[in-house]
Amino acid sequence: MKAHLLYVEDDESLSFVTRDNLELKGYQITHCADGLEAMKLVGQKEFDLCILDVMLPEVDGFTIAQEIRKYNAEVPIIFLTAKSLKEDKIRGLKLGADDYITKPFSIEELILKIEVFLRRSKFVSPVETNIYRIGKFEFEYKNLLLVNGEEQRTLTQKEADLLRYFIENPNEVLKRNTILKSLWGDDDYFLGRSLDVFISRLRKYLKPDESLAIENIHGVGFRLKVVL
Repeated sequence: MKAHLLYVEDDESLSFVTRDNLELKGYQITHCADGLEAMKLVGQKEFDLCILDVMLPEVDGFTIAQEIRKYNAEVPIIFLTAKSLKEDKIRGLKLGADDYITKPFSIEELILKIEVFLRRSKFVSPVETNIYRIGKFEFEYKNLLLVNGEEQRTLTQKEADLLRYFIENPNEVLKRNTILKSLWGDDDYFLGRSLDVFISRLRKYLKPDESLAIENIHGVGFRLKVVL
């Protein structure tokens, strides 16, 4: 079960790079190079999220969004646009779009928004229904339980969210602001202080297993080091 995304973009180079990165993240991508092609698919296939360029050959992104909303009032829609005009954003939001990304954009920003909207639309991937196993621990995300042999600890929801985020990205440097936006939707000062508290708690919980460590990458973020 992969999230199925409709991606409509006529820029060949941009669409190749974006699609490649999204597929590496595990998403199933249906790409259309023009609006007319996308319009033909809207009523034929079901998508979990739609990414639409505004300026397209044949049919523009606004028209595609209108057509999508005839069939599905809830699927998240993200517009990609070279324009930053307030009027365009208002028009898109009135048509039922969920967000805008102005070109040029970072793949990291796009992926972050996709993850946020898929969670909000309650898309559930298989990994969310399974028990995670890392080092000596079993982690039951749904039940907020961290188990080490006969020892069992009930986590708070935010502790569980943060631990799952680390487990899904082992040995990767995760930027502080990316973690904050993924879990809280913002990265202000007070949330940053809260993140430090949760990191300290998780370090304490994982301390019995020397093969696991949450490292502080100075000035950047954190990394869950897993020694295999």
